[in-house]
Amino acid sequence: MLPLLFTIVCLVFVGALLRAERAGRPSAAGVVKTAASASFIALAWSLGAWSTTYGSVVLVALVLSALGDVALASDRATAFMVGLVFFLLAHIAFSMAFVQAPGRPGVLAAAAAGMAVVGVLSLRWLWPHLGAGMRGPVVLYIVAIMVMCALAITFSAATGRWLPALGALLFAASDLAVARQAFVAKTFLNKAWGLPTYYIAQLLMAWSIAG
Repeated sequence: MLPLLFTIVCLVFVGALLRAERAGRPSAAGVVKTAASASFIALAWSLGAWSTTYGSVVLVALVLSALGDVALASDRATAFMVGLVFFLLAHIAFSMAFVQAPGRPGVLAAAAAGMAVVGVLSLRWLWPHLGAGMRGPVVLYIVAIMVMCALAITFSAATGRWLPALGALLFAASDLAVARQAFVAKTFLNKAWGLPTYYIAQLLMAWSIAG
């Protein structure tokens, strides 16, 4: 009952976040965004995240994601870089959770190849919009995302638990919305689909703790 409640609360806060963003109310958006992120952490905790190694590492990743959310609530360039670092660490932490699955070299190779194509296409799209100082960090970030997704797909194939793969892919998709907002075109449309995609991804990651 409690996990379901935290899931619903998170989604309600996401709805409030979208309304605040649409209305141009950054202070209100920051408050409800923090609350939505706290909700997916509470969900993981209520599912007993601390009782397994996998759950503990996922919980750490979710906390890092939430810290990234808080940083990105500000439009300052320094806040964006701080958020980028927290999300990079979150992707690494999720990857550490997914490597605990039994080895499936063939699946990993296929997943890595597919994600490499996605990464190259994403970088090709973003490259003309990146300043010289952002190219290195963005390349590193994209590599981390693609590695996380490949490991998540491999984990899901090995365990039959597909929430991690779906969550990782949605997380990666939401990063495209953030990138478009930051480097290509600032528009509410990016947040309209990117924010729900991101929070659903985090909820799926949290629910994956339940097995």
